[in-house]
Amino acid sequence: MVRVVRSCIQSILKLVNSIIGMVGMAMIMYSIWLIRVWQRETGDSPFDASDYAAPWFIYAFLGLGVILCVITCSGHVAAGTANGCCLYIYMLFIFLLLMVEAAVTTDVFLNSHWEEDFPVDPSGSFNNLKDFIRSNFEFCKWIGLSIVSVQGLCFLLAVLLKAFGPHQNYDSDDDIDPERVPLIKNGAHPHYVVGSPVYGSRSDA
Repeated sequence: MVRVVRSCIQSILKLVNSIIGMVGMAMIMYSIWLIRVWQRETGDSPFDASDYAAPWFIYAFLGLGVILCVITCSGHVAAGTANGCCLYIYMLFIFLLLMVEAAVTTDVFLNSHWEEDFPVDPSGSFNNLKDFIRSNFEFCKWIGLSIVSVQGLCFLLAVLLKAFGPHQNYDSDDDIDPERVPLIKNGAHPHYVVGSPVYGSRSDA
């Protein structure tokens, strides 16, 4: 029974964890598109030294996408092996990610001048993202809550999987099939018959 529950938790964790990976890949693809737009407008790569200010928003978006993909890979390894060390590392990644998201969200909602906390983005992508979020606030709000809920669910599933422990390489006495058990009581030990010794007849000399 424990094996079945553990296998279900592992499968659900892999499935839910894949959503984080898809979000990370979407962010990487969007960053690549922003890089192409930057190259078309300036003629230089954002990663090369130029006269323009560094497009920090592209760097941050690309880096966050890579981090999400790394977290997804670690989650798949942790879910597949159910190893305690891998699960602890995965839970640490998810916890730090949630803390960063909580800090940014708190700063945005409680600080009326939160835009001044970020440097000026020369690519204009940061302003475009702000305008899109403001014009589609309800949609973006539910998307953000869904992503945070998925991350919280991944953390909870990892905790449950850690509680069940790793796979066991041996069978308990209750899981052994009776047909596979040697017949200890029925003919397992040979029977010995003890009798008087028999001597052959000897003729008199």
